[in-house]
Amino acid sequence: MSVDIRPVRVLLVDDDPLVCSGLELMLSAAGGISVVGSVGDGDLVVGAVHQHHPDVVLMDVRMPRVDGITATRELLAQVNPPRVLVLTTFAEDSAVMRAVEAGAAGFLLKTAAPADIIDAVRRVAAGEGVLSPASVPELLQHVVDHPVVTRRREAAGQLAALTQREREIVVRVARGLSNADVARDLFVSEATVKSHLGAVLARLGCTSRVEVAVLAERAGWLHAVTPAGA
Repeated sequence: MSVDIRPVRVLLVDDDPLVCSGLELMLSAAGGISVVGSVGDGDLVVGAVHQHHPDVVLMDVRMPRVDGITATRELLAQVNPPRVLVLTTFAEDSAVMRAVEAGAAGFLLKTAAPADIIDAVRRVAAGEGVLSPASVPELLQHVVDHPVVTRRREAAGQLAALTQREREIVVRVARGLSNADVARDLFVSEATVKSHLGAVLARLGCTSRVEVAVLAERAGWLHAVTPAGA
């Protein structure tokens, strides 16, 4: 007996109609994804979510009336909100960590490859956070010196307390691998990866894999074959 799998429902939030049109064409052609609506400003997001019931909101950062960070914070204060994937440009790099702190599940560059955006939407809908693998080095370079990250600089020393397995997972997560990819790489179950990652987040006082990635970058782990002490 065949089982119908409901497509991932996506709401687009961007003040550029051409961007929305392009994203809609790309996502709708991917299969398993349905763009259920689009709005052009952050003050319209909550109403659109109540109307369309998306699983994922693809959120621009810079908009005329209400920016994407404020909209993300307001949306995630609602009951049973969808997950938010923020799209950003280098001109908005100072907003990236604030977006993550507001509760966004992850972020991508608007210049990311279509395959990366499609994969990110699916991963966010499945409950994962997202760092686009192709964008990780440039994004971390732009956000690592942001004041939000600087305030966590002392926490980087806590990485030394992680177990070898936790360090292996952190490095792979910081390089943009999904939980499934990490599991395959380390020959463990995906449940094991999720368990270790949850323990790491709690120990470091981080709220997302993005913050863990920044700490790993700060510690120099992404520039070494293995992290110090592994």
